[in-house]
Amino acid sequence: MAGETDLNRLLAGLSPRLNPGEFVFCCVATPSAEQAAAALGSFREAEGSTLILARDDAERLGLAYDYVAAWITLEVHSALAAVGLTAAFATALTREGISCNVIAGYHHDHLFVASGDAQRALAALRRLATEAH
Repeated sequence: MAGETDLNRLLAGLSPRLNPGEFVFCCVATPSAEQAAAALGSFREAEGSTLILARDDAERLGLAYDYVAAWITLEVHSALAAVGLTAAFATALTREGISCNVIAGYHHDHLFVASGDAQRALAALRRLATEAH
């Protein structure tokens, strides 16, 4: 099923959901099988592989991190080719002074914000959705 591309429908249907737990970004030269299995996601860069892990898993695996995040999933099924969604929610979060690291999955966008900003981020995203109606 193809995702939504209409920006107004995307915004109206954001339905942000806070996932339980705390999450961290770690960098390793080459992930071990255990590290890779524990990762929610990963991305390979020239400097090393970034792993996104539950904080507990990173600590169990002895991995260093310096940013503790909350994970918000936008429940709207956004198309990978949709235009403007990232700009719209980034602008809404910028107005609140909230940094955001975005991962686009096949079905949903996933936002990682500082743990202490989770509730304010949810409120900003819900306002954005309400304004689109």
